[in-house]
Amino acid sequence: MSDPVPGSEETPWEPPLAGTEAEQVVGALDRLRWTFRWKTDGLYAAGLGQRIGASSLTLGRLLKHLAAVEDDWFHRKLSGDPLPAAWDDNGWDDDEDWEMTSADQDDPATLYALWDSAVERSRARTAEVLTRGGLDQEVHGSAHGQHASLRRLMLDAIEEYGRHLGHADLLREAVDGRTGEDPPPGWRPTATS
Repeated sequence: MSDPVPGSEETPWEPPLAGTEAEQVVGALDRLRWTFRWKTDGLYAAGLGQRIGASSLTLGRLLKHLAAVEDDWFHRKLSGDPLPAAWDDNGWDDDEDWEMTSADQDDPATLYALWDSAVERSRARTAEVLTRGGLDQEVHGSAHGQHASLRRLMLDAIEEYGRHLGHADLLREAVDGRTGEDPPPGWRPTATS
């Protein structure tokens, strides 16, 4: 079997082997997004709620957490825009981990749709911002009086997914034994209600 062709119809998660820095960074983040979605794919509530040992993490909690991260970082941090309406009825005032704890009450279809739509919005917003400039452009988010660059925002998103993909690897293997680094060629997301 030959190596997958980057960005092909069969393996759209494969980042380009060469290209601009922006193409490489976007490709790396998208590969992690695709792999995370594959690790969480096609499960019912019991699978999304599976825990390992003393950890409170579940695949369902990670889906909702990363959906919140996508919308927060690619709306508020990117351009100062408010979170999308999907987050209007939230409980963050009473529970800073609300997106995690509330996921236990959400049905699988809701969790998948929340993550899928957040990623779609993030991809569109990133593509639009990149038409105005490269990765060096400043974003709204700042720390210590200094605005971050789009590059930093994207690299932070890569780090966040990298951390949680390790969790998802262990959780999914505990659910049904699924292991692997990338989805198989031709895989596409499904949702289970």
